[in-house]
Amino acid sequence: MMGRSLLVLGSLATVGLVATSAVSYAGLDFTLHALLATVSSLLLLFSHCWIMFYLIGTGKAIKEAVAQHSLEAGLVAETRLFKARTFPAILLAMGLLMATFILGGGVYTHAVPGWIHHLLFWLTLVAQVRTLWLEQQVLLANERLMAGIDRRLRA
Repeated sequence: MMGRSLLVLGSLATVGLVATSAVSYAGLDFTLHALLATVSSLLLLFSHCWIMFYLIGTGKAIKEAVAQHSLEAGLVAETRLFKARTFPAILLAMGLLMATFILGGGVYTHAVPGWIHHLLFWLTLVAQVRTLWLEQQVLLANERLMAGIDRRLRA
């Protein structure tokens, strides 16, 4: 359930990212653009970080359950695959988001050409959508794995 909540938060923050660009491309108030960028960026960073922590925590819980109840070691390996599949994409999305946000300030002060900020935004948006898709796939698989282990332990 927590994983799904984090996905909803990440999806809403992605919509906020799109709204941020719409405000800018429509030539609306810069203050609104900066506010939306700040809120959306913080929410995205929060959701990605917590998804990583969630996968680490559930992986540890599964590892302990496998050790305590003599379950097959492949269950632990599966949790490592979940992290290996998502962590690089999450870190890329977060890095691009932070670079876009920071260089947006550079554009505002005329220290950075605007096209760099625009290019980074589009790269960030693509990375973000891809990362959300990966997170969804992995969190659902993680949820199924945990439910299967719970069923086996209750039996």
